[in-house]
Amino acid sequence: MGPDSGTSSDGWGRARRVVVKALVVIGGAVLLRRLTKSTTPWEHTRIVARSLSGVKYSREQASRDPDNYFNFRWLSCPAAEMVDGSKILYFEQAFWRTPHKPFRQRFFMVKPCPKEMKCDVELSTYAIRDAEEYKNFCDRPKNQRPQPEEVIGDIAEHLTTIYLKRCERGRRCLYEGSTPSDGFPNSWNGATYCTSELSVLKNDEIHSWDRGYDDDGNQVLRFGE
Repeated sequence: MGPDSGTSSDGWGRARRVVVKALVVIGGAVLLRRLTKSTTPWEHTRIVARSLSGVKYSREQASRDPDNYFNFRWLSCPAAEMVDGSKILYFEQAFWRTPHKPFRQRFFMVKPCPKEMKCDVELSTYAIRDAEEYKNFCDRPKNQRPQPEEVIGDIAEHLTTIYLKRCERGRRCLYEGSTPSDGFPNSWNGATYCTSELSVLKNDEIHSWDRGYDDDGNQVLRFGE
């Protein structure tokens, strides 16, 4: 799962659509009450950043369809804040049996969408210069982690951006969005580009969909591989 490109070890085939549920659910009612008020761009940003943080598992999805889905652990936590207020989160993904051996590590940058775009929150994913140094970042005491100034210096190439919009009242989601229709480069399994969609639900679940396509527009990331 994840809104960015990766290697075959990222579990693209089996995790094309991944649902992760929070281990500790943030009060959905509290978030909902906040969203019913006039919400500022930075309040949208704080809500999304908080919803993305924490420990989440795809346990229920894997138990319903074990032939096609793995139980992944999603772990994310605040890592730094940019001068303009953008939130930097560290993210890693691992199999639930080996949580201390993440196969995917990224930085998320969360900030308001540009005024000219019809969205509320911009969620960008970046590579990490020395990913090994950040393994189990969120599990460590704060004084044993790379410090915020180091984190900012270790933000590497931009991978992709998802544009999230607040969901209409009465729906199950809080925010949902996707990458632009032309996606982002990805060469795994014969793909030339990929697209990602993300939904943040009121019960603090995260739903993520990743799809890869070849030059002719055929989907080549195969479900169940």
